[in-house]
Amino acid sequence: MSYEELTTTAFHEQVLAGTTTSADLVSWYLQRIAELDSAGPRIGSVVTVNPLALAEAEALDAAFAATGELQGPLHGVPVLIKDQAETAGIPTSFGSALFADYVPERDATVVARLREAGAVVLAKTTMCDFAAGWFSFSSRSDHTKNPYALDREAGGSSAGTGAALTANLGLVGVGEDTGGSVRVPGSFTNLFGLRPTTGLVSRTGFSPLVHFQDTPGPMGRTVGDVAVLLDAMVGHDPADPFTAVAARVPGRQGSYVAALEGATLAGARVGVLTDAFGSSPEAEPVSALVLAAIDELRSAGADVESVQLPGLRDWIRQTAFYATQSKEDITSFLAARPAAPVRSFDEIFASGVFHPLTDLFATAAEGPRVAADAPDYHRMRVRQEEFRRVLLHAMATADVDVLVFPTVQVPPPTRQELADLRWTAETFPTNTVIASQSGLPAMTVPAGMTDDGLPVGMDVVGRPLAEPQLLRFALAWEQHARPRRPPVLSHAVSETPAAETVGAR
Repeated sequence: MSYEELTTTAFHEQVLAGTTTSADLVSWYLQRIAELDSAGPRIGSVVTVNPLALAEAEALDAAFAATGELQGPLHGVPVLIKDQAETAGIPTSFGSALFADYVPERDATVVARLREAGAVVLAKTTMCDFAAGWFSFSSRSDHTKNPYALDREAGGSSAGTGAALTANLGLVGVGEDTGGSVRVPGSFTNLFGLRPTTGLVSRTGFSPLVHFQDTPGPMGRTVGDVAVLLDAMVGHDPADPFTAVAARVPGRQGSYVAALEGATLAGARVGVLTDAFGSSPEAEPVSALVLAAIDELRSAGADVESVQLPGLRDWIRQTAFYATQSKEDITSFLAARPAAPVRSFDEIFASGVFHPLTDLFATAAEGPRVAADAPDYHRMRVRQEEFRRVLLHAMATADVDVLVFPTVQVPPPTRQELADLRWTAETFPTNTVIASQSGLPAMTVPAGMTDDGLPVGMDVVGRPLAEPQLLRFALAWEQHARPRRPPVLSHAVSETPAAETVGAR
């Protein structure tokens, strides 16, 4: 039996009908990981398989057999977890070879909530060293291949979750988004990925990069899967003061799935942020696909308005904290973990154990030990508040509910382009930073495929706590455009980069 493109709803229907079990599904995914990730095309998206995954699935199957009831909204669902989240008893490397043998004693709050909802932690997925970049390469796992074109990037830093989900190596997945680390791989691997309003989801147990921008986020092949996963993730956590925001959200359990009811594009108020489109030749196929998607929104009854934001690039530059805040945040996180092999960012940098293309590490190393000591720190924090206000004012003036634009201005780069330094952390033209640096929620949705079969995403940005609206919009788009195109993967081992390019069906 094939479980390709399975959804949580379809899986639970089969469980209730007695035609499958969680153990069946976990076994299928484990076999597929062995055939496609570790062998075959060697995608390289899974860094550690949970050795107890099958036993946990069997325990859930036994509970269902005894009671006839699902053990929560994620009963038996195999979930892929970015290796940025601590998992009790399962090695957690944060993308670093230094932490290959680090085994946490406690689950991150999000992981604990997923387990409470009945999920099975299937595997930990690859990421760049301490989430410091837009790409997949890391000292722990090297590159993660894009299943649509194996010589190209899967996007970072939640590369493994994106590549594994689109290759059907798990049912749903958890990423983490500081500057776009859910949405860049979501765009590059043809998935739906949500960056929630910061504070809706606990960061406890996730290694930080910029703590006031960090947030875990759900990723999935369908909007429905993203919603059911978000329902299990959201909530107040006493250990994370930012989650006081979540206390403002009524009726958490099931509320995001319920919000999907009545999704339609008719009458949707959409603003096209024209200044976020790229102007380089490389950006042309991306811009063309996103503009075609916008035409589809019009044809489906959406009201579309152009929105201008002069000086957008200056706003982005003046609100970027990655080089200023990361050293302090990573050090604070490691210093609180006695079992960690190193206890500070400076120790990591001095060791030289990080991928040589992780240029943000060198930039952060030059930053202050205490971020607030940077001369422009307080001005930049104020500018982030102003950036949010400018974006919200532009939306209000145009009378739109969401802003749309390319998630990333260019297609997924090749590994050779990255090795040649065509793109770096500072020069890569990702628009995901717009929402991240202004504190707004955003969701990448598949916009289409280029002529050579590369996925392109469209970022949809909303007002604070507008996740229900974003999910409804994304579902209406999914139902109208049917944009999901699974990659075609062979079990055969690729011999040359040219042979590693595969299409989409």
